[in-house]
Amino acid sequence: MKRLSLLMAALFVIGAAAFAQKTDQAVDQYGNKVSVKDVTATERDGILVFESKDKDYKFWFDSRVQVDFGHYFGAQEWADPIGDGASIRRARFAVKTQITPDWYGEVDMELANGSFELKDAIVRYNGLENWQFSVGSQKPDFSLSRNTSSRYLEFLERPMVVSAFAPSRHLGVFAKYSNKYFFGSGSILFQEIEGQETRTFVEDNNKNYGMDEGLSYLGKVVVRPMNEADYGIHIGGAVMYDTPKTSDEMGVYNGTRFSCRNATNISRKKYIDTDDIKDTDHNLIATAELAGHYQGLRLESAWLSDWTYMDPEKVVLDKPYHFYGWYVEGGCLLFGGKQSYDSDGAKFNRVRCGESWGDVELALKYEFLDMNDYEGRSSDVAIFGGSAELYGAALNFYIGKNVKMALNYQYVNNDRYANGKGKLYVGLDADGNKTKDYTKVVNDAGDAGVNYHMLLARFQVAF
Repeated sequence: MKRLSLLMAALFVIGAAAFAQKTDQAVDQYGNKVSVKDVTATERDGILVFESKDKDYKFWFDSRVQVDFGHYFGAQEWADPIGDGASIRRARFAVKTQITPDWYGEVDMELANGSFELKDAIVRYNGLENWQFSVGSQKPDFSLSRNTSSRYLEFLERPMVVSAFAPSRHLGVFAKYSNKYFFGSGSILFQEIEGQETRTFVEDNNKNYGMDEGLSYLGKVVVRPMNEADYGIHIGGAVMYDTPKTSDEMGVYNGTRFSCRNATNISRKKYIDTDDIKDTDHNLIATAELAGHYQGLRLESAWLSDWTYMDPEKVVLDKPYHFYGWYVEGGCLLFGGKQSYDSDGAKFNRVRCGESWGDVELALKYEFLDMNDYEGRSSDVAIFGGSAELYGAALNFYIGKNVKMALNYQYVNNDRYANGKGKLYVGLDADGNKTKDYTKVVNDAGDAGVNYHMLLARFQVAF
């Protein structure tokens, strides 16, 4: 009995020691042993960052809220009413991590106005000097304006031509190289990543029709003959070869459609709309950019153009359809602040305010977009998507490093073909009745196409 007691005591000591050793080793929820590092939490210009002492690991949140208001006035009496309104333009929540010195991950979600939409979902390797390789959902490097974060735009919305032509987030494979004076990138793109509707198109086109997703190939080059903190020049160009995607609406596959709003998001009217151009073989989209900054001054301009090539077995054209547009905009910080440029992204970054309370920026712009292609074409193949020009002014108030209030005034002049693919009035006919048919508009005093003014405001916080 004594020996049994001694044996049980020995087993208890051994078990206790083993348990103590086991509890000293951290495990995950599945019981796997894991390494442990202490991290410190810091606030960096309003961003909460967790970082290990050896700086090999970093984790942070990146969120923003943008609340917009819009008022529209001055349109012709015959025009369709344009509704004023307010909107949560963006309500972003992003989680980003540098998981090791060489690997980066990101998930970015949009929650605006009660609907969920995935934005960025990135796996990135940056273990080679000056190089980055990514897979997932992100914006390809094509347009300076498209790639500049919405937090740092000079106007509330990107120019019409950028909204129409420049690709936004796609699932794809991405590579880029950047140094002080040169930036180059290449991408292979699959379907667009937007909301549940787009995903439904992808799945239904695959299930019901066995369609391939479609591919795009994109390349961009930027040279920067000057690139310093307080001044720089950006000269860039990009080309994209685009084939139809299954992220398009069912029945539109193998087609092209370009449409956009008049550089505003509150009004949902799309005057510019080519409607579906069916039996497309591929699109060739190009851009040329010239931009720069000096102290508090910033200038940005770009030309974008699309050539839509039709399937020669179904549609015979002597030349592809051609649509194009351009914009120029510039701003100046009024209280000694300085503009910033992100060399790794080839885009503009957060301004550096001149006063402890912040700064004020004044900006002006002009933009033009033409979605018509009818000269030299018969009526059965001509495209009347509409054209528009827009003048704008902005006053941006930067409060500290995280709050921004913006006021925009814009005047837009749409032509007689900008009828929202036949849904919107564009003028008066010979009997004085309003009409949506551009062929019936009487062009007395140049009164054809909807012209109007808009006042827009935004309240933004980034944290």
